[in-house]
Parts: sequence; structure tokens; C-alpha cells
Amino acid sequence: MPPEESTLESSEATPGVVIGAIPARYGSSRLPGKPLRSIAGRPLIEHVYRRASEATQLDRVVVLTDDHRVVEAVEHFGGICELTPADCASGTDRIAWAAQQWPRSAAVINIQGDEPLIDPMAIDCIAVHLRQHPEDPLVTLATEADPGDEQNPDLVKVVLDRRGYALYFSRSRIPYPRNPEAATAWRHIGIYGYQMAALIRLAELQPTALERSESLEQLRALENGIPIRVLFVDHAWTGVDTMEDLKRVEALLTKDGSVTPE
Repeated sequence: MPPEESTLESSEATPGVVIGAIPARYGSSRLPGKPLRSIAGRPLIEHVYRRASEATQLDRVVVLTDDHRVVEAVEHFGGICELTPADCASGTDRIAWAAQQWPRSAAVINIQGDEPLIDPMAIDCIAVHLRQHPEDPLVTLATEADPGDEQNPDLVKVVLDRRGYALYFSRSRIPYPRNPEAATAWRHIGIYGYQMAALIRLAELQPTALERSESLEQLRALENGIPIRVLFVDHAWTGVDTMEDLKRVEALLTKDGSVTPE
């Protein structure tokens, strides 16, 4: 069981603005032009935007991009998009740059722009926590790892303290299963909620040694003493990094009736 059980059930949230930000860089080494790649006749970014817009606890959903083509595509389907500099090194940096114009009291959820199957209830789970627990600077998600997840370096694992805060994230299997029944292996889900001050501070910090070693930006927060609260969900979802992922997601969306091919 998680250190402190959390669910995706709706709960009453206290007042406070929560913005869902979707960073969408046009360039991609493995899948160039990824935000505009078609899935069932609609661009990838539209599927992500529509899913995020189904979350009931967000006050605003906005795409942040470095390319006018993405701006045009988002505006074409009726979404909101802001243009950000091309030299933003990460999605966090892109959001922090845009957030300079947002209310300083707002909280922000970083919704990755390549996850068209993201669960709106998972977004709501983070939004509610950000409102109810302003003392938590960063919030993220995890789910119990499947046996096949543990050896896959593309699937990040996380270990927790007894209060439900992250101790460490790794691409390796953690904890080491010397006694397999002693601890649960948790798979990290890469969505982050930030109180605004934490977002700005994190973007100002330099990359750290562990971050560079694992290529995991969240380790920058831990190495600088910024706690990350981990909430728990029942399942992860498939993101899009390659053409094979794109085809797999399209098949899943059309199979469950979420979209109808145009």
C-alpha cells in the first residue's frame, strides 16, 4: 500500500487558481514535428488539449510552444496557445518563462504535450492537492510498477518516505529486490504540479549532478532540498515518443471510441 492512500475520486477544493500548462516543442530528435503529427485525423496536441480540458479542477488550459505552426493549429481547433522562446531548455523552463505573465498566486500543472491518453481525473487529483496543501511545493504521481516496468530505463521508478514524499527517482530498479516482498516498486508518472514560487525557483537552479547522470529533471528539486509529494493512481498511460507509439495510441483511441477517424 502507498504510504498515504490517495485516489482519483472528486473532492471539494478550496479556492485558488490552477493553470494547466502544456509545453509543446516542435522539434523532436525521434519524432520531428511531434505536436502536429496526426492521430485519427487530428494533431497530437489537440488530443492532449481536449483531455486536459476535461479536467474539472483547472481554471485555464494553455499550450506553450516555440513554433508558429503549433500556435496556428491550436487556435484552429479553438484552444489557447502562447508563443515562448525557442531556447527554453525544458518544459519547466518554458512554463516558468510564460508564468511571468500569470497571477503570482496561481499554481501550475505541467501536462506533457505528448500524452494524448492522459487521464483528466489524474490532473484533477493534483489540482485538488495543490489547492488544499499549499505547503507542498511540488506534486507528482506514481502507480505500482508491473514486473516488466522495473528493468525498463524509459520508465522511471520512485522510492518514498513514510509520509509519501519522494526520496529518489531513477531509471534503474529501485529499491533493489534483495528481499522482494519487503517493499513495493513504484513507477513514476511524469506530470508535475507546482506552487508558483517553487516553479520559478526550480527554473532558476542549475542542473545538478544526479539530474545529469539520470537525465531526470526532478532530481534537481530533490538535490536542492525541494520536497516532492507523490500521489497515487491506479494506472499509467501511454505517451508518444516514436512513430510506433503514435500508431499504438491511434489504435487505442479508435478502439475505445474516444475518437472517430476523420
